[in-house]
Amino acid sequence: MTSKYSGRCLCGEINYSTDAEPLFTGNCHCKDCQRSSGSAFIPAMLFPEASVSIRGEAKYFESASDSGSVHRRGFCQNCGSQLFAKFSAMPGMLGIKAGTLDSSSNYVPKLDFYVASAAPWDHMSPQLPKKQGAAQG
Repeated sequence: MTSKYSGRCLCGEINYSTDAEPLFTGNCHCKDCQRSSGSAFIPAMLFPEASVSIRGEAKYFESASDSGSVHRRGFCQNCGSQLFAKFSAMPGMLGIKAGTLDSSSNYVPKLDFYVASAAPWDHMSPQLPKKQGAAQG
């Protein structure tokens, strides 16, 4: 049986799957997400960490987020693909980068956030609500 949400890094060393529904889906346009992805935004999904099965081990890089909390980005040590995110302000939650999904059609963003930091060439969907800063609060 195939999980509803499954994905992997570029080289296949790390795989993940879950049948849980994401608690949040949205596109983060903050400067850190632009730098870490090399693109205009990161399409993100948030799940309870305990609901996600992971095969392989991600290495985590820590940085301070705009809110001052710790943001840990998990990536494959072999190919460098960024897969996961953990936030000190949201213990027990795991962010998954939607670009790593096996079936990208399973990702449906509900919000664009940190749009105040968006690149001027970033063309966002006019159908999505916009938030100047963080998705929460």
